[in-house]
Amino acid sequence: MSRPFWRRRLKARPDQNMASPLLTQEQIVSVIDALPLQGRIMLRLLLLQYLDVTQEDIDYIAADRPDPRFQSGFKPTVQAISLETIGSVVDRVAQYRAQLRQKRERAWLQISCLRKQIELSEWLCSVASELLSSRFGLDAEQLQEVKKQAPTAVPKPAIRELDRQWEKNEIDEEGYLKERLIIEHQTQLRRLDREHRRLKSAEREYGVAGAVALQDHEIAHIWGIPSGSLVARKVKHLHHYLQALLAKVREAQPTAFSADAPPPDLWKETFAMLSHRPVERSIAIYDGLERTEAALLDKLKLLASGTMTEEIEGRFWPAVSQSLFALQRLSAIQAETELSPDVVEQELIARLSPKPRAALTAPVAEEGKEGEQPLSEEAQHVLRSLIGEDMGQKGGTKW
Repeated sequence: MSRPFWRRRLKARPDQNMASPLLTQEQIVSVIDALPLQGRIMLRLLLLQYLDVTQEDIDYIAADRPDPRFQSGFKPTVQAISLETIGSVVDRVAQYRAQLRQKRERAWLQISCLRKQIELSEWLCSVASELLSSRFGLDAEQLQEVKKQAPTAVPKPAIRELDRQWEKNEIDEEGYLKERLIIEHQTQLRRLDREHRRLKSAEREYGVAGAVALQDHEIAHIWGIPSGSLVARKVKHLHHYLQALLAKVREAQPTAFSADAPPPDLWKETFAMLSHRPVERSIAIYDGLERTEAALLDKLKLLASGTMTEEIEGRFWPAVSQSLFALQRLSAIQAETELSPDVVEQELIARLSPKPRAALTAPVAEEGKEGEQPLSEEAQHVLRSLIGEDMGQKGGTKW
């Protein structure tokens, strides 16, 4: 059996694409480091998703914030920065850094998980197609018709009818397995289409998340300065950064720009280059999805195995895609799942094969046997009490 999808390399992740021809990360960092202290802080805050704020920056922000004691009319004699002030700056920086980086991490994990799901779905489609062709004799035209009908096929009624035929002995095991493989093939084709659409959406989200700068009100919340002063500083230092960066790029690539051509958008190029940095992994805590962690893990295993029903998956994936904890666990489950061609084929056949007919009649026989068992002594006592007869006393009265 051919294995066209097994161990096939998928496209590179977004953070593995070729670097921008205009900038390098070293140029960006060196230009920022050469700015005055206030300018360095402003650029590092704007690019907080990728750059870290230093302790020197924290101390400057804490000292630069308006002292509330002046606003209340008190003039302190010692200009000391309290640990509480420094701690509040550190906490706010950490808060916004986590929000930005986890948003990008979430989109990156979506892409990673979806690529693995696509690989599994393609493999399941390949196995089902090969079995239908080699074992059940479907030709290329018939397989094409199965694929054509996949988007509109409704599996539940077809499976119920197939089970009824099997229970009534109207179809043999090979015929049952053939029809179930057709249904499963169509189900995996629909799943594959959904996963490709989800992947495109996740890639767009990743691109947007990687180009987000810290907003003015967020910087003001960290720095604690009025918005008017903040905007003036931002315009000033951002202009200095872009001019210095343009000079550095022209120096490194003197023939890269035409004299008549407008200068490139180096701010956009800055984010494009920094987005090639590896995604920082965080430690997420359980967020209550599916009420219990055990229930969530069970569903994630179904999703990772490609056996979750379409109805449940349609409701489950949107919730998973917004949960960093769930995406991390799904990625871990996929990494631990070791696939091999023979195992995938055996599991697929075992899952789709009909239940033995003896197993379908066994519960009825067991029920009959249980019904013939005599009542226990306690049950007989309760029954006698209900009918008003106490056989435990001499001369008991029967009402």
